[in-house]
Amino acid sequence: MSRADAHELPGVGRVVPPLPPPGFPSTSAVAADKSQAAGVLPFRIAIPQAAVDDLKQRLARTRWPDEAPGEGWSRGVPLDYLQQLAAYWQTQYDWRAAEAELNAYPHSTTTIEGQTVHFMHVRSPEAGALPLMLIHGWPGSIVEFMDLIGPLSDPRAHGGDPADAFHLVIPSMPGHGFSQPLAGPGWTHHRIARAFTELMRRLRYERYGVQGGDAGAFIAPEMGRIDPAHIAGIHTNALVQLPSFPQIMIGLATFSKAERKRFALFKHYRDEMMGYVHIQGTRPKTLAYGLTDSPVGQLAWIVEKFKEWTDPAAPLPENAVNRDRLLTNVTLNWFAGTAGSSANLYYETLHDPTGIKRKRRNRVPTGVAVSTQDVTIRRWAERENNVVHWTELPRGGHFAALEVPELMLADVRKFFRGIR
Repeated sequence: MSRADAHELPGVGRVVPPLPPPGFPSTSAVAADKSQAAGVLPFRIAIPQAAVDDLKQRLARTRWPDEAPGEGWSRGVPLDYLQQLAAYWQTQYDWRAAEAELNAYPHSTTTIEGQTVHFMHVRSPEAGALPLMLIHGWPGSIVEFMDLIGPLSDPRAHGGDPADAFHLVIPSMPGHGFSQPLAGPGWTHHRIARAFTELMRRLRYERYGVQGGDAGAFIAPEMGRIDPAHIAGIHTNALVQLPSFPQIMIGLATFSKAERKRFALFKHYRDEMMGYVHIQGTRPKTLAYGLTDSPVGQLAWIVEKFKEWTDPAAPLPENAVNRDRLLTNVTLNWFAGTAGSSANLYYETLHDPTGIKRKRRNRVPTGVAVSTQDVTIRRWAERENNVVHWTELPRGGHFAALEVPELMLADVRKFFRGIR
């Protein structure tokens, strides 16, 4: 296929054959669906076979660097590990099976403030289900929630109590997954939160809950500040609540042993693991060229975070997260071509003039699940949130929905029982 016969298609982000656009419905499909809310269009993931073949060919042609022996993970992803994982991705991983699993649930898109917003919308069979938005972070995606969708939306079919049922709305954040290309600059946590409250209004949900991890744990409380009249409760995991200087000084004298351990972890992340934040927060476009052109580059950039942030008891990322599930998340990022646009959120955060200001307190009842790798300290979280529920998970790390879905499921259910 020559470049003269190809063009960039939204929802894929790769050079692919011309019409029909993969991942987007035909006009007749849109017209036939009378159940959609105004301005909401049905969507289906349909990556062209040419793009799948291109991925495998690129993996086969990888130009590998040299590596000094005995370095382990201390300077980044080890060469031998990444070569083995890339070989599995090229020869054994089945994107079509993953695509079919994702397409087993309804997908839609809508346009909010000029931005395409993709989301999964899974209605529960239970009439009294509570609407619940699930918000992922970086380097995650909607893939994070695949093991929770069935039990949350249809607990009766999964051995649970029907009273715990939720209607689920699972958006891809602007610039992530199929919510792209970015319509322009300025998509901060606040603006995304505003768009997501509009999405729930557009879906005609008058009262709903929100769950978010990583960036979602910033966006969910912001939604509580924007739309407290309609949000029943907020549940977060991987919440990063940055302390003020007085809080740090007071904490050093008053912390419990457990809090001191979390503070030490906070300092470790701040001092040793923030390189990616500085790169994405200052030069997301420059980074994007390499990650968009090299699947192994994209793989390494993401898998390093899964190594650093998952439960430290897991020697390798796939000991914490199913290998195919991990690769589905990477593959979705690759096909969507969002290395730069997803990193852009870090740039917006770093350059947001309101980011350094103390936020209004989120008064919506808030629950926090804290994993072994989280740095959140309750007194810090309570400064800006109405924390009414606090759980210390016995295992699992930053990607709790992927690592310990059964623990996340139980905690989400427990929290929302109290505010339904």
